[in-house]
Amino acid sequence: MLSTWHDWFGTITGVVVLTVLALPAAMLVAWALARHRRVPGEPPAWRDALAEVGIVYGTVPWLWMILLPNAGGADRGRMNLVPLHDLLQVLAGGPVTATLQIVGNLLVFAAFGFFGPIRFAALRSVPRILSLGAAGSILVETLQYALGLDRVSSVDDVLVNAVGAGLAALVSRRWWRVPAGASPVRAPAVR
Repeated sequence: MLSTWHDWFGTITGVVVLTVLALPAAMLVAWALARHRRVPGEPPAWRDALAEVGIVYGTVPWLWMILLPNAGGADRGRMNLVPLHDLLQVLAGGPVTATLQIVGNLLVFAAFGFFGPIRFAALRSVPRILSLGAAGSILVETLQYALGLDRVSSVDDVLVNAVGAGLAALVSRRWWRVPAGASPVRAPAVR
């Protein structure tokens, strides 16, 4: 099934297989980062290392998949700026298609939404995560259209991607606080 370079790197199936195969390497990188950052007398650095690797490992494959050229079809290269129009069409397409499409869009920036606030104090706000999820999604949708990838660039994807980041941030909220024994990093006062 995966016999050529294109099969491995240019198809969704290939990206999924590579992502699964990369899991041990991602875990090794998180371990190595935590070990490298270990400071005697300080709490372990595994939390930051895991969050950093989680952001990359959980976001890059989704971006890779949605920036692959599409095989084409009736919607080739279409842009839709009418909110909820494409989402209603997806829902009308049947439960399996709708579920795959919506869950897939919710997961695009979910790793960023989950791990970002754990790693970076400046991201410990659901509105910030929603804003950054929307900004990242706008960039991706713009790239899909500008690069002529024969994909639908839709405001609905932006909305669902941002909601996915926000929901994931809410799920991780209990881990946002500073670990016991660590000194909180304070942002400089704005004048």
